Amino acid sequence: MDRSSHARSRRFAPAVALAAAAALTLAGCSSSSGGKKADEESDSGASAGKANTPRMTVALVTHQAPGDTFWDIVRKGAQAAADKDNVKLVYSADPNAGNQANLVQNAIDQKVDGIAVTLAKPDALRSVLDKAEKAGIPVVGLNSGLADWKKLGLMEFFGQDESVAGEALGKRLNEDGAKKAVCVIHEQGNVGLTQRCDGVKKTFEGSIENLYVNGTDMPSVKSTITAKLKQDGDIDHLITLGAPFAMTAVQSVDESGSKAEVATFDLNKELTGAIEKGDIEFAVDQQPYLQGYLAVDGLWLYKNNGNYSGGGEQPVLTGPAFVDKTNVKAVAEFASKGTR
Repeated sequence: MDRSSHARSRRFAPAVALAAAAALTLAGCSSSSGGKKADEESDSGASAGKANTPRMTVALVTHQAPGDTFWDIVRKGAQAAADKDNVKLVYSADPNAGNQANLVQNAIDQKVDGIAVTLAKPDALRSVLDKAEKAGIPVVGLNSGLADWKKLGLMEFFGQDESVAGEALGKRLNEDGAKKAVCVIHEQGNVGLTQRCDGVKKTFEGSIENLYVNGTDMPSVKSTITAKLKQDGDIDHLITLGAPFAMTAVQSVDESGSKAEVATFDLNKELTGAIEKGDIEFAVDQQPYLQGYLAVDGLWLYKNNGNYSGGGEQPVLTGPAFVDKTNVKAVAEFASKGTR
């Protein structure tokens, strides 16, 4: 029996439809509070009830690099679900895959009730995830690892199909008349980032190449992109894979004298302002707040109601969605609160 089959066979509850799990989630956990109307306000201003189920501990372990504000949004969503569900959230992160595996091991040693983990470099986590399964700790995936979550025996996955997102961006470039693009990869070995650029290449009718930069050194990112633009004046589009890198790419365009447009994956409040100003053409949003929220809430639902979002067989997709001048004002309202 393969690992994914084993993981499915040990589940004590029958699979349920995504709609049922979503209904429980959106109901503000009324099933655990006697149907009491939500009377508390979260930090984001959204109304949320408070579960009276037994306190549980969930570890959220990501590959966040220092200074990458994208993960602040993921964590904020996770914390909102934790506050609602009477969950103690323990967050830890390391961009080094071996160190991330050690953080998962720490969570196992602490005997947490559930683990939510990103799979940017899935092979490095295979062994420790096997240990989590043997310890009887349910694990869900989020953000990175859509192609691998079932192979590694995870219960659920919340995120974006990076290949599909890349393909959608490539088609958008065709609509915009782009001819030559550069896809800026800020972390080598991250399968999700590679899948994004590969997806763009699959559908983009112009020419495209990958440019690798050191995402932990923003001045180096800026100088590398600037040098590339000065070297090749035919580049008409820069594709970045995160909001901070898009903002840096705008600076590189200005310094190099290039006329290249900047498009990106992912959002933050600064980037929505740049879209409004026209400095950035568009962004592909995967809704990181929703990923963190659903990961924690999914573990709560499993423990308290035996639910599997997606029936334990299909991922729950949170993107892709385009944000451009036509809709950025509506999105910016939420991005300003740190929830988009």
